Amino acid sequence: MASVALASMATAAGAEALRDKWCSDVTIRFFAGGAEGDAFASIVYNGAVQAAHDTGAKVDYVFSGWKAETMVQQLREAVAAKPDGIAMMGHAGEAAIMPLAEEASSAGIKMMYQNVPLPAVVAKFGGGYVGAQQGPQGTALGEESVRRFGLKAGDEVLVFGPFDQQPERYVREGAAADALEAAGLTVTRMPSPTEWAADPNLAIPVITAALTSKPNIKAIVYPGGQLLGNAPAYMKAAGKKPGEVVQIGFDTSPQIVEAFKEGWVQLTADQQPFLQGYLPILSLCQQAVYGLAAINVDTGAGFVTPDNYETVADLATQGLR
Repeated sequence: MASVALASMATAAGAEALRDKWCSDVTIRFFAGGAEGDAFASIVYNGAVQAAHDTGAKVDYVFSGWKAETMVQQLREAVAAKPDGIAMMGHAGEAAIMPLAEEASSAGIKMMYQNVPLPAVVAKFGGGYVGAQQGPQGTALGEESVRRFGLKAGDEVLVFGPFDQQPERYVREGAAADALEAAGLTVTRMPSPTEWAADPNLAIPVITAALTSKPNIKAIVYPGGQLLGNAPAYMKAAGKKPGEVVQIGFDTSPQIVEAFKEGWVQLTADQQPFLQGYLPILSLCQQAVYGLAAINVDTGAGFVTPDNYETVADLATQGLR
């Protein structure tokens, strides 16, 4: 009987602990990364908005256009505002974020990071990370490309990425290029300016010129969903047919789903940006309200291909994948 009574008490205590808007006293500054309406940032933002709705947290959203210097200035302003927590994109890199993370730590501000990991910052000042592990994801994409499309030694491939920026920004694309080179392919690394994410059409003349100067290109690897979703425009401008040049990249979006459907895109690595919005806010709330440890989640979810893209199509159209 005693055990039954204890179980009843535990059940009652658990029921009393359940409450709506349990994080309503917590203020959070959330970085979505890109510009408003950006194909990737929109999904991150949707995840953050859902988390704010579910927890009741008071969230201010920050859009940076993927510009590292803008993110640093906005982070400086966020720390000065002294919210309870900040969810920060890691694109600015360890050196730029380290002193601001120290300020946040001294002020008692909880930190989470998303999309680009900052292991040295986290090791010194705490916090968690929600996003794909950049290096392993890039390597896996390169290796899968070789296996899936029968690419062989001597084949030419273009890999776009922020190769003209700090190394933290192109870990993923660099790893993909390294994996392709390890298989004997001839890889040309092409810088992709930040502005292309906001307006992918800016890349049309660069890509068409590259295909004209290198007519034997077998595949192109793009650095994000914005460019991969615009692959049909690039190939049409270059006079290519669907599948004539293999189109590879990262992320999903309504545009990428449509490109799969029409045969323009052949492979992408999904990193579930919705989770990169939802989980940092959830974790900051858990840390602030319940004193729980920061969470760390690898959001890399494998590959989307012409064989399985329909399984994520509806969610991508809704801005959730």
